[in-house]
Amino acid sequence: MHLIQADQSSTRTVAAPAPDDLLPMDDPELLFSNLSHATGILAAVSGGPDSVAMMHLLALWGSERRPPVLIATVDHGLRPAAAEEAAFVGREAAALGFPHRTLVWAGEKPRTGLQEEAREARYRLLVRQARAAGASHLVTAHTLDDQAETILMRLARGSGLKGLKGMRRERDLDGIVHARPLLDHPKAALLDLCRRNGWRFVTDPSNADERFARVRWRKLLPLLAGEGLTADRLALLARRAGQADEALDIKARQALETADPVAGEGAEGALSFRASCLAEEPFEIGLRILELSLSRIGLENCRLQRLETGLERLRAAILAEEGLRFTLAGALLRLDQTGRLSLRPEPPRSRGR
Repeated sequence: MHLIQADQSSTRTVAAPAPDDLLPMDDPELLFSNLSHATGILAAVSGGPDSVAMMHLLALWGSERRPPVLIATVDHGLRPAAAEEAAFVGREAAALGFPHRTLVWAGEKPRTGLQEEAREARYRLLVRQARAAGASHLVTAHTLDDQAETILMRLARGSGLKGLKGMRRERDLDGIVHARPLLDHPKAALLDLCRRNGWRFVTDPSNADERFARVRWRKLLPLLAGEGLTADRLALLARRAGQADEALDIKARQALETADPVAGEGAEGALSFRASCLAEEPFEIGLRILELSLSRIGLENCRLQRLETGLERLRAAILAEEGLRFTLAGALLRLDQTGRLSLRPEPPRSRGR
């Protein structure tokens, strides 16, 4: 197979490199070892250097161990050039022997929070396509730089440990395993890989649009690195935060299990337990017990500040041996004077009253 060298000054034909010619950290056998048990892989490729490098590395992965791979490009319908970029990825994928699908985000676009809404739409489309293709895994080309940007953005929002652990290498995404095999590798190495091996790619102008917070943080990274706050060190912070987060979660689960939890008491989908653990345990453990109890009745993703306020109210009532009733994150919480806390989903509110 021959590829076209992506060089600004000249265009020449070069042979695809053997795996020994790759950067050592990008050995496909090591890079994708966690994907060898997948029933199928949907690879999200935008056409930028990160995802193009991932697509080529997938092609270089030993065919006997590689599950079926389908390439998908999401056209968000935000730029006229996006359709041609998707077609470009389709042609490159075909040259590597991969089938390709273009997924279109149709409909009216929001005027605010565009990047967040586009992200949600992108993953909805990708998960739907993965299911349709019978793929167990979705792979994206998030890099070490993306991890650093994410951590900085979460620091600026005042995130707790769960936020500071950054993006995970694998997560469950509505029943599909979302894997990020390039998360330990810098963008510069992947860009160099494309240039050295003639792997063509496109440039998305929105990646330089300072209306978007991530772009502004990206431009700050070199300044922060000059003071020692490099992408590597931010990633190290994320790993250590993840280790602490895991330990605290284990402690919170143990504390809840010793608090005599009873599911379904008094109402379907309800949970009750002795509330004393919320006051006796350190505040951070109490937060996690409360969050875990909410998740057990089907309510997740409560904002940290709301959890903190709710726990403060509960701890004050527990210490005063008083009853308390309030709502939190779609749940109705009732602390009775025996010291038992019950939670159940808040009933639908009657309109017009």
